[in-house]
Amino acid sequence: MPALRKTVMTVLSAALLSVCVLSPATAADKDKPGDKQPKPTGPMSTVGGKRLGEIGTQVELGQGAPVLPKDLTARSWIVADAENGEVLASHNSHWRLPPASTLKMLFADTVLPALQPTTTHLVTEDELAGVGEGSSLVGVKEDYTYTVHDLWLGVFLQSGNDAVHVLSSMYGGVDATVAAMQRHADELQALDTRVVSPDGYDSPKQVSSAYDLTLFARSGMQKADFREYAATATAQFPGEKKKGKKRQSFGIQNTNRLLTGADGVEQYQGIAGVKNGYTTHAGNTFTGIAERDGRVLLVTVMNPSSDVSHAVYKEAASLLDWGFAASGKVTPVGTLVPPKSAVTEAGKGTEPDAGTTPAAAAGKQAAAASASPAGSGVWIALSVVAGVLVVLAAGAYLVNRRWPLPDLVRRLPRR
Repeated sequence: MPALRKTVMTVLSAALLSVCVLSPATAADKDKPGDKQPKPTGPMSTVGGKRLGEIGTQVELGQGAPVLPKDLTARSWIVADAENGEVLASHNSHWRLPPASTLKMLFADTVLPALQPTTTHLVTEDELAGVGEGSSLVGVKEDYTYTVHDLWLGVFLQSGNDAVHVLSSMYGGVDATVAAMQRHADELQALDTRVVSPDGYDSPKQVSSAYDLTLFARSGMQKADFREYAATATAQFPGEKKKGKKRQSFGIQNTNRLLTGADGVEQYQGIAGVKNGYTTHAGNTFTGIAERDGRVLLVTVMNPSSDVSHAVYKEAASLLDWGFAASGKVTPVGTLVPPKSAVTEAGKGTEPDAGTTPAAAAGKQAAAASASPAGSGVWIALSVVAGVLVVLAAGAYLVNRRWPLPDLVRRLPRR
């Protein structure tokens, strides 16, 4: 009997340990004594899986998996595999919160395909009249001419709301742009998102979620020009022009500190974008993508409460580190869903149209890269490399239709 009792106790102990390691966050985990962190007050969406609609941290640690980083203070965050869409861990990922300038990812993903980068535009006073007070600006001036390429640099690097409003005007106006962004969000199944302004400026009822922002980044990174802008650290922007003299320019730097390593934030190895933001109501928000050892991960962090300087980047970096270490050692708690059109096409059981195959996409990307007026040849080369990798993945696409396609976001690691 003593031997049997000892065996039973051993089994029970192992079972309890397994529950502690593998089970989702308990009520005690969500509501620790003294925890004053705001929490979702209503039900959250279950798009991507039931676990993603539950309050608190969701993770399924397997054998050898590292524990999640300590001292995470963000109201909402998510770590996911950019290629197969597996959500490795999340925390209130469907909580509808103000997105700040991370909403510009949706703006770019919507508008980029419609405007040729070499198109020039004379800015009018009316186009800048709607820019919100206190907005981040790149320095667009009325009665000056800019290329679409210039304006996108202003959007991605300086988060310029002035550039957003000019591009919106070229697209058909702010109202038309907002409507198109909402339609595109719905197509991506980003159902937590309500678009009110194209630039992410604080507006009543304008919300998104860590889950949706990750979908926007994942979709945007399918586009060669989006990838190039998101990964550009510095550039020159057109300035004043005095009579009889060549037009001046001034340097601009990407406000994504994980990309530039500025302001005391260490540059993250393998980072490839994508967007940061800040407003009074949203706090700091950030979505990033990075590649390491053949894996591409996405992370979104919304509104950390930490007093640590640049906490949004540091928490994002720690989650990326965890994700790379945990890949293959955790059971996914959900998935990043494909766009509605991808689901519909897959349901038909037919091969995709020629224009949507990886080979066709690669050709378009390579052509776009060679024609791009980007200031850095490195990013053009990376876009072409990505296109070649897509061709290699074409056969696999027809057999196993993954979203997104493998290697579309991969780039050379930083040294």
